[in-house]
Amino acid sequence: MSISLSTTSRSGLVYLVGAGMLWGTGGLLGTLLGRATGLSPIAVATCRLAVGGLLLVALLFATRRPWPRNLLAWRRIGAVAVLAAAFQACYFGAVAASSVSGATLITIGASPVVVALLEQLTGRRAVDGRRAATIGLALSGLALLVGVPSDDVGSTGLLTGAALAVAAAAAFATVTVISAQPVSGLDSMTTTGLGFTGGAVLLAPLAITTGITFAPTPGSVALLAALGLVPTAIAYTLYFRGLPDAGPGTAAILALLEPLTGAILAAIVLSERLTPLGLLGAGLLIVALILTSNQPNTGGVAPRRD
Repeated sequence: MSISLSTTSRSGLVYLVGAGMLWGTGGLLGTLLGRATGLSPIAVATCRLAVGGLLLVALLFATRRPWPRNLLAWRRIGAVAVLAAAFQACYFGAVAASSVSGATLITIGASPVVVALLEQLTGRRAVDGRRAATIGLALSGLALLVGVPSDDVGSTGLLTGAALAVAAAAAFATVTVISAQPVSGLDSMTTTGLGFTGGAVLLAPLAITTGITFAPTPGSVALLAALGLVPTAIAYTLYFRGLPDAGPGTAAILALLEPLTGAILAAIVLSERLTPLGLLGAGLLIVALILTSNQPNTGGVAPRRD
């Protein structure tokens, strides 16, 4: 039994590592798409959810996979839709109110903390010294990698941005915790496809106010397809698949692969240089990720049977 559980946990880690690395392409692809089309960040996020969700829905039809038939499954899909829309809206609201670096730092950094608090409050998993130290190491690395915001932003903007970023982190943490418990008759592909399509519908009115149409070119269509497929459809399917096996606490830490991968890609593709402090932060993040991958999942989540 212990060998089986260990193998299952390692399998979950593989899915989560894959998700985190693919998420790292999202910032680059979103930036390039915005430059090519002139779309606002919230419009890009809406298109991302719509394309990623609809691609998976089309695949569900093509493979004739059965649709969810119980109320609990549809409640989970609805929750994912609402939380995905809330995360995108709050994150880009934080960017608009403060800065990209500030919003990213607080949103991604607060997520594992909120997950730990939720698990502590619900009795799923206690926050011991090793876990607290790993989270602290990861947050230190993230702060050095992303950088402390230096933009000329007023106190009102900083406070508003911080509040929205915390709300975004809470949305991501909540979807992480609830999705760690499997639902009968609902797999990760169906969750992502239907949930993100619903999230795009919820975000559409907000995106329309900023303009969501653009003149399509082969390059912009290719970028939109890549954004919807790689860091959205594939990455989140992997994330939801690995969550029950590895546990939400581990998943939240491994999600920090996103800024690490994004920083590396930005340095390679956009010629953005990492400072010595940024390199130190990347090293600390890597150490924290290694420590996390070696921690057993004691969240009490039942093994998957699908």
